[in-house]
Amino acid sequence: MKTIDQLLADGVAGKRVFVRADLNVPLDGTTITDDGRIRAVQPTIAKLAEAGARVVVASHLGRPKGSPDPAFSLAPAAERLGQLLGADVAFATDTVGESAQAVVAGLADGQVAVLENLRFNAGETAKDDAERGAFADRLAALADVYVGDGFGAVHRKHASVFDLPARLPHAAGYLIATEVGVLKKLTEDVKRPYVVVLGGAKVSDKLAVIDQLLAKADRLLIGGGMAYTFLKAKGYEVGISLLQEDQIPIVTEYMERAEKNGVELVLPVDILASGEFPDLKTKAPADVITVDADKIPSDKEGLDIGPKTRELYASKIADAETVFWNGPVGVFEHPDYAGGTRSIAQALVDSSAFTVVGGGDSAAAVRTLGFDENAFGHISTGGGASLEYLEGKTLPGLAALED
Repeated sequence: MKTIDQLLADGVAGKRVFVRADLNVPLDGTTITDDGRIRAVQPTIAKLAEAGARVVVASHLGRPKGSPDPAFSLAPAAERLGQLLGADVAFATDTVGESAQAVVAGLADGQVAVLENLRFNAGETAKDDAERGAFADRLAALADVYVGDGFGAVHRKHASVFDLPARLPHAAGYLIATEVGVLKKLTEDVKRPYVVVLGGAKVSDKLAVIDQLLAKADRLLIGGGMAYTFLKAKGYEVGISLLQEDQIPIVTEYMERAEKNGVELVLPVDILASGEFPDLKTKAPADVITVDADKIPSDKEGLDIGPKTRELYASKIADAETVFWNGPVGVFEHPDYAGGTRSIAQALVDSSAFTVVGGGDSAAAVRTLGFDENAFGHISTGGGASLEYLEGKTLPGLAALED
């Protein structure tokens, strides 16, 4: 895989360099609520601009249905990128049409432009190779060189991620190089004890990675909505908590395999529960109780790990040499149910281990809860991509960057 430093050594002045970034930031209307992904790709864009490249930045945002939708415009991201770069950033109001062609043609050496949301064109995500390829051809016409730096999208076989690099000389940006280097530390020659914290809503989303980790990790700490399927598999009452009953057989198998492999699989011992899921903008209902994990009332829903579990999990992280965390362990968006997720983040901060926050909601939680990002070994920009890498899958966007 060619690095951006090799690309820069070859010279990029005057060349149109297409940077596939991940500017898929959360928005409240047109206000960016977490600019982490923009900040993560900024070093690559800045370095190319300093070297005299004419930088064309492209990304997706959200899931528009293959046509323009103002709610998913990249205009706020382009504005924020300009602020971070300290320079004007041109914005094309389409992806490959008249505006994109004119904006790119108008770039001078060292200038940067952002194209409108790639997913406003159905060809970006098409299952049909020919349709995707046709869109990639139009994107290729806007550039001389390709730099892949949108790690959050490398697990997608999309036109700008998979097909476009085959049409242009290509290299990996700084972010992708960093992300891959971190993931290798989690899969090759891992320093032990190796502790993995898995949360999030659905256990089905994590089954493949659990399957792999049962042969690699020393401890698995389970939280979030997915924990209730494990608790149910142990025969516990989980009330009206999130439950994937059809996954109980495989969860049971995994618990048995963990014991056989000597992997410590740790489940919550107490839970914060309520009879009503909270409105995230108001105070939690008054019926919140803390109960043992095997005594959740039939009319209550588990919403966070309890204080005993927080202490238990912190103790399981304390002696680790490597920690990977993916998925909040409670409804962290509401302050009354953020305590568990905060305790996990704090345990990582307090640890001397190499700590990795696995992107997605975990990264959002760290920032929302006010933690210093530099207190962690690495905060990933791609939750899904990280998990698929750990599952041992070939990621299309990384394969496309190989020489």
